[in-house]
Amino acid sequence: MPAYGVADVERVLQMSRGTIRSFIKAGFVSPARGPRREYLFSFQDLIVLRTARALNAAQVPPRRITSSLKQLREHLPEQIPLSGLSIRAVGDRVVVQEGSQRWQVDSGQYLLDLDVSVAGGELSLLEHSVATATSDAEDWFNRGWELEGTNAAQAREAYQRALELDPAHTGASTNLGRLWHDAGQLARAERVYRAALERNRKDPLLLFNLAAVLEDAGRSREAIPLYEAALAADPKFADCHYNLALAYQVAGDARRAIRHLGEYRKLTK
Repeated sequence: MPAYGVADVERVLQMSRGTIRSFIKAGFVSPARGPRREYLFSFQDLIVLRTARALNAAQVPPRRITSSLKQLREHLPEQIPLSGLSIRAVGDRVVVQEGSQRWQVDSGQYLLDLDVSVAGGELSLLEHSVATATSDAEDWFNRGWELEGTNAAQAREAYQRALELDPAHTGASTNLGRLWHDAGQLARAERVYRAALERNRKDPLLLFNLAAVLEDAGRSREAIPLYEAALAADPKFADCHYNLALAYQVAGDARRAIRHLGEYRKLTK
């Protein structure tokens, strides 16, 4: 069963170590101990911790929180469901849904809406206060754009959901690939761009971004034809001329490097 350390909990839940310790001390969660006595949290523990924070913020009495969390834990799967998981209030009840299956939790009506999903092997928790459920890919794309400045992980999840609803959404592919690139996850960024280019082979920005990923991966020679293809689609793409000039310089082709650098200067005067 996957185990999460304190650092993982901090990252996924955006929760401080002090808060984590206080919830453990209050008995809301009882994580296992590792070989060095470090705390090891299960998937269930993460959901319970997140819920405990919501109930605590709503000023629910500790005894009621403990009761609600006990009821909730009994309805949670032991491992991360690949199909996704939703926990939301329905009237005065709390409903847990995994795929097509649903369970009703009898106490805990103070729970906030929460979605749990896995994308690229990474666990993400989305509050509906910032990620309202929708079947519209464009809404998920806009949500991702709004989240980029505050939570890159949630922004990536929003873009991923947009792509699940509309695999041809070029904007979601572009932004998701860029966020993976910014995070240093070059292989993931490359997969996103290549999948998008299968549907839109002549999009200059997708071609440019994929080329940039390959360059950062030390594959400049593979990047050159992609830059060339991007310029064929958009000859006035100044940044592409600049990057291609550098790529040709690395490849030892000074003549082409000078030509594209000249084009870049013309376009940026």
